[in-house]
Amino acid sequence: MFDDLTDLYQQVILDHSKSPRNFHKLENANRTAQGHNPLCGDHYTIYAVMDGDVIKDIGFQGAGCAISKASASILTDTLKGKTKTEVKALFDKVHDMVTTGKVNDGEIGKLAVFAGVHKFPARVKCAILPWHAVVAAVEGRQEPVTTEKEDT
Repeated sequence: MFDDLTDLYQQVILDHSKSPRNFHKLENANRTAQGHNPLCGDHYTIYAVMDGDVIKDIGFQGAGCAISKASASILTDTLKGKTKTEVKALFDKVHDMVTTGKVNDGEIGKLAVFAGVHKFPARVKCAILPWHAVVAAVEGRQEPVTTEKEDT
């Protein structure tokens, strides 16, 4: 059973990497943020249309490994309609999941495919990079974010 689940997770990650959802620049974005992982070369720009504290639309552009691109793709699907507070809470849950492998919350949904990333510590930064960028975007921070200073 575990191997079947692992295979399914790998298929979802590959699908989102090869055919990323919301992979486009939003010309009407009122929030943007860039994220860069210098070790892996991942580089993404997150575009969000915020109405008050709510993400009305979100997209991304950039390039990187399969894990980072799939993470950005699933993130954009997951965060439409969420508030800034919900985004930050989900960031904490996802960060905990990719560093420990524990999925403690039904809110994680499709993001559970990244639970296995904790087995590959060098890949944790790949999975979490788009999340750092989206938090910066919803907070309105302009400086690029990087995984360079983060331990995991």
